[in-house]
Amino acid sequence: MSKIKILVLLLLLNLFTIQSVCADPTLIVEYYYFTPDVFMPGDSGILSLKIKNAETTNTYQHTTTSGTSSTTRTDTIGAYINNIWIAYDSDNKGNKIKALLNYEDIGGISPGANILIDFEIIAEDNLSEGNYFPKVRIDVEDFDDVRYPLLVKVSNETVGLLLSNVPNKISVSGSTLLTLTAINNRENSVKAVTIIPDGKNKIEFTPSSSYIGDLNTRESKNVSFSIKPSEIGLTNLSFEIQFKNGDNVHTENLNVPIEVIDTLDVAPVIINIPTSLQKGKTERVNLEVYNSKTESISGVIVTPITDALVSPSKYFIGSMDPDDVFSATFDISANSLEYGEYNLGFKVTFKQDNDYYETPIINTNFQVVPMSQERDGDGLFYLTGSIIIVALAIFLLFIFFKKRRTNK
Repeated sequence: MSKIKILVLLLLLNLFTIQSVCADPTLIVEYYYFTPDVFMPGDSGILSLKIKNAETTNTYQHTTTSGTSSTTRTDTIGAYINNIWIAYDSDNKGNKIKALLNYEDIGGISPGANILIDFEIIAEDNLSEGNYFPKVRIDVEDFDDVRYPLLVKVSNETVGLLLSNVPNKISVSGSTLLTLTAINNRENSVKAVTIIPDGKNKIEFTPSSSYIGDLNTRESKNVSFSIKPSEIGLTNLSFEIQFKNGDNVHTENLNVPIEVIDTLDVAPVIINIPTSLQKGKTERVNLEVYNSKTESISGVIVTPITDALVSPSKYFIGSMDPDDVFSATFDISANSLEYGEYNLGFKVTFKQDNDYYETPIINTNFQVVPMSQERDGDGLFYLTGSIIIVALAIFLLFIFFKKRRTNK
């Protein structure tokens, strides 16, 4: 073979190289999560990503053959990230779930290494509820881009406020206790749940607000308010429930129509109650319920309201005809209380026709004292009980003569 042919052959061999093993860097999204877990339309939140170079070897060998000799070079398997961004997804009206940031010139990631990145995510107002799949896009230098879909849930479900114990009609005299239930209807937990009544319409609420805190999915909690109206007539009770989905504040409102009337013609009257209560002892409380109405009532229940242990927790009377009087007896124990002064109240709930009524709470106080302490106030107590009985008799006589005048 001539020298010219040999030279041409060597030049041709130099144009081709043989790569023995050449591994690409394997970039993966190892995990991600959203805060909040489930968005509401208009929410902003955080997407947290962990991106990893999942290549298992640190180096690869690259062999080049030229003529009768070969050269082997050892290179490090790494990835240089030029850019990371989130490609948005949208509903059929063009409303988007999107990120506000792009990350540029992230740098290199060696095999087995990872980086953590956060994006602010926006669920635009009026975004339809459902599942969305925005994509993580990673621009890797000298290699194909990485595309990874993310699942984002958007839901319109909210935290609701239900009526648990709210009468149709309440008395203008005294206070009435109302009970509401807050329930989390969402797939994810919410926090900072607060119920705020509207103190307008000349109604005083106690407390002025009630803080519940966190509610897990499908969890519910009860709250109570004491209301004291100042005028008779039809009105609305308004309640606002606030909660946070992630760091986004949301509110819902509940309006309850109610009629304020004078219901003193049905009332509990305390006959005897101890002025002091010794630890370790149980005392008896007697009261009577009078129906001074001209019509029958039904479903009459007497409920004690106190921090002490009272048995029974409710006293069911049932139906009462006009001018009926029923007695109710309760046993009260202070075993669970510290020494000091406490309140004891009673209310009567009943139905007339299709309406539900609740009387004002009749309140009194008692002292929790040690076992050795004598109850010097008992004589005063019985004197007070006698005065109450006389006052009750005068009240009933007044009602009786008033009805006679009306019948005439």
